[in-house]
Amino acid sequence: MANNIEHNGSAQSSNGSNGYMSGGDLRLSAVEGALFAPYRENGVPDSRDRMAVLIDGANLFYSASSLGIEVDYVRLLKTLVDGRQLLRSYFYTGVDPKNEKQRGFLLWLNRNGYRVVSKDLAQVADGSRRANLHVEIAVDMVRLADHCDTITLLSGDGQLAYAVDALNYRGVRVELVSLQSMTSDTLINLADHYTDLAALRDSICRVS
Repeated sequence: MANNIEHNGSAQSSNGSNGYMSGGDLRLSAVEGALFAPYRENGVPDSRDRMAVLIDGANLFYSASSLGIEVDYVRLLKTLVDGRQLLRSYFYTGVDPKNEKQRGFLLWLNRNGYRVVSKDLAQVADGSRRANLHVEIAVDMVRLADHCDTITLLSGDGQLAYAVDALNYRGVRVELVSLQSMTSDTLINLADHYTDLAALRDSICRVS
């Protein structure tokens, strides 16, 4: 599958097992590596576009590990915003209250353009420790919908599909960025534009 996918038209009706389908017409793009027509004419972003960025920290961590990179969060945000008007950027993560290094990292994020939304890690049945922030991400997406033209979601979690579908019906453009191998097909189908995180590898990695 191509690294960049553009869906022309929002998701419409339910369809069998995954409950959603894309209602847009599919066509080849002149942009190399894209399956659908680009949403920005000649590849130039519209600087008037008001947008927000929401990052699933756990998903990004595992994706970066899979790609073998350390993320430069300043470069990441600049790449996702791409010259548009950024209203908010959120970073969602579970935290270990005893982890001083993590606390320092989150403080750095707060001082460098991100609003951190966190929840203490809790032990689950399999013995691992996790923090579920799906509700927080979904609620913030809906809250931002009245103020944004575009919401960029960095996550591959299919549990966010219902919230993405809700944004579609409210006329908000949803850009999905994630590692394709860790992404729900339903989420990709619902997004207006999908970018495989692997395609951004060189643009978001920390340069030593």
